[in-house]
Amino acid sequence: MVKTALFTVTYCGLWYKGDALSLKEQIRKAKELGFDGITIETKRPVALPCDLDGSARKEVAELACSHDIRIAAVETMSNFVSPIIEERENNLCMVKESIGLAADLDTNIVKVFAAWPGTSRYDELGTYDFGYRLFDFKSMFATRDKMWRWAVQGIREAAKWADDYGIVIALQNHPPVIRLGYEDALQMVKETGMNNVKLCLDAPLLTNQSDEYIREAVESCREIGIVLSHYSSSSFDESPSGEIIMKRSQLIGDQYVNYPAFIGELKRIGYDGFISSEECSPVLEDHEYQGIDTVDRHVKAALKYMKKLIADGVEPKIVRR
Repeated sequence: MVKTALFTVTYCGLWYKGDALSLKEQIRKAKELGFDGITIETKRPVALPCDLDGSARKEVAELACSHDIRIAAVETMSNFVSPIIEERENNLCMVKESIGLAADLDTNIVKVFAAWPGTSRYDELGTYDFGYRLFDFKSMFATRDKMWRWAVQGIREAAKWADDYGIVIALQNHPPVIRLGYEDALQMVKETGMNNVKLCLDAPLLTNQSDEYIREAVESCREIGIVLSHYSSSSFDESPSGEIIMKRSQLIGDQYVNYPAFIGELKRIGYDGFISSEECSPVLEDHEYQGIDTVDRHVKAALKYMKKLIADGVEPKIVRR
């Protein structure tokens, strides 16, 4: 059975006007909203591994258990492809610390990116603009093939550490270096040659949203193994009359994400993992930042949609915009 989780990036205090919710507060939030689990972003102010000592980790695990909230995954913001040696090595240390955190929290999945450009604050709120500009600049000092090989090497090292704890590394099909779609992520996993490297496959990152392509993506990744997925709560809203509103995704060329086909395919292959709700971009209305109440509205609408789709195989009534 496909289960739902809340990704802590959603309430990390970067994307809306308002404070971050602590890790404990987000566990309680997940329970209140009706999620089955939580996935944890390894970043301040919520859950940087070096900020959480043994006592804090035990308290988090016990709180999650007491609320019947599964800690489904620890999610790193890894970047294995910098041409700067120290940046690659610092990144490896961060991933190793995150594997230790996952072990202490009794979860067996650590998600990685091949390359994460980075996040900045500007006017006290989050932006990817500067991270992508710097990534593009640094990319002038390495070929794409070299960055690909660095990524494979970094994931392989992470997988060796993870294997000591019985933990799986889940590579997300997220650019850069990996292109949108499933093909590059699948190929990179194969090239690591590690049995405990699997896939985090996200429908909003598939450029082709046809039923046929989504079936191909899920079926092609089935043998290697899909162990995690995400959906974007920012694509959903709720009208004053209670209607669920679904928006197009600009990331994939102004298309609607074909969640019915994707969830249907996950169910077809017997996927019993989590699909995690994330809001990881500026929460704007008329180009003005909104508060946490708007995030709540998005998250609730998206979860209502997903629960109906997972349970019945059909979408609830929605308004497309």
